[in-house]
Amino acid sequence: MDMKRVDLNLLVSLEALLVERNVTRAAARLHMSQPALSAQLNRLRDLFKDSLLVPGHRGMVPTAKALELIEPLRASLDQLRGTLQGHDSFSPATAELTISIACTDYVEAVVVAPLMISLREKAPNIRVAVHRFTPAKLVRQLSDGDIDLAIATPDSNQAHLRTRHLFEESYILIGRLGHPRITEGATQSGFARLDQVVVSPSGGGFSTPVDAALERNGYSRNVVASAASFLVVPGIVTRSDLVALVPRRLMRNRLAEVAWADIPWLQERFQVELIWHERTHAHHGQQWIREQIHDLMVAT
Repeated sequence: MDMKRVDLNLLVSLEALLVERNVTRAAARLHMSQPALSAQLNRLRDLFKDSLLVPGHRGMVPTAKALELIEPLRASLDQLRGTLQGHDSFSPATAELTISIACTDYVEAVVVAPLMISLREKAPNIRVAVHRFTPAKLVRQLSDGDIDLAIATPDSNQAHLRTRHLFEESYILIGRLGHPRITEGATQSGFARLDQVVVSPSGGGFSTPVDAALERNGYSRNVVASAASFLVVPGIVTRSDLVALVPRRLMRNRLAEVAWADIPWLQERFQVELIWHERTHAHHGQQWIREQIHDLMVAT
């Protein structure tokens, strides 16, 4: 490649195009006209000898070459932006800012609630607004500015969004104190014999991926109740003979209230990550909030 032909503005435009995957949205983000950005896209295609973005079922789709470019391009531009922008312009103690976070009720309890408490001491004028996490709306909400940040399990189809790993979550089995059969959950056959409550976030479901794992080995469990939230499950099992699988972190400070057991045969895990859009990536206040969330989770 002839470096004399490389214009920094072209690379900034390429980043926006690869993130938005839509010429109109990328042009709006760059504060330029759509025809002007289309002309730049043609120059980029000529420069890289590749189409970079091609029509797809839902908008533009990056080529293999474009997918190879996005991470090193981001890293290089981030380094340049970091050099040009000072990091002393944000003061947590005095900053007035509202952060909108999309998450499930479980994440609200184990991640966002500790963040709110921490902010009262470090940044008392920063407000946190929690929104229900809706996977189908996530990209639009982030790109339109309806939310600033999501805390959830990442979707491989949303690789153009920024992410940072927080933790891997596993499950434990809980029941009322003195439950005579809680330890039976250590085997699949014993687990299947226990009367159980499951959580169906979408509402009304009586099976989860755990049931598919059981069925592969010839077992099916007796699910007698379906709740819409993990937060109500401890209250149900402590006043009945039902048991339930719940995320480990949810019960971290409440294990004395329940009987519980590890489930060695259960391999079910899920990742929890910070997810944000390029729109807020360089904002000093947003950067600080993301660091606070990450540090809180590492510390716990």
